[in-house]
Amino acid sequence: MSGANGFDAIDKKLLTELQRDGSLSQADLAERVGASSASCWRRIRALEAKGVLGAHVRLVDPRKVGRGVHVLCHIRMQSHAAKDVSAFESFVAERDEIAECYSMSGDWDYLLIVLVANVDHYNEFLMRTVLRHPSVSTGSSHFALSQVKYTTAVPV
Repeated sequence: MSGANGFDAIDKKLLTELQRDGSLSQADLAERVGASSASCWRRIRALEAKGVLGAHVRLVDPRKVGRGVHVLCHIRMQSHAAKDVSAFESFVAERDEIAECYSMSGDWDYLLIVLVANVDHYNEFLMRTVLRHPSVSTGSSHFALSQVKYTTAVPV
């Protein structure tokens, strides 16, 4: 690897193509990036070893599995003590409804991306689960009306 960010042109092409379609065969990938299959294999293994490439996954359409309502939920904590933060983050990790969680700067402590079946499901989850957590002070919910852009691809 070379260049200012540690990646040469072939590495960048590999990363771009793998983000588009992780199921490409070595031969197809090699053809798309202009390298041999063996070279692609070695480069992919090196990118995995450095932690640049992670797990192989298939993306699921949330609407097709009954999770078509996306809610952005801001959370304010009652306490920022290490034990309270740890308890809340463990709680978040265990909840299937929470697809993403970000520790935030600014007025709110966390941003949760919640995927649920409908508004009633979210209301139940928020009122009986999230807001009852002992570390949570309050929350603010924003419902996504439509998805204008969604990508898992990282520019390289």
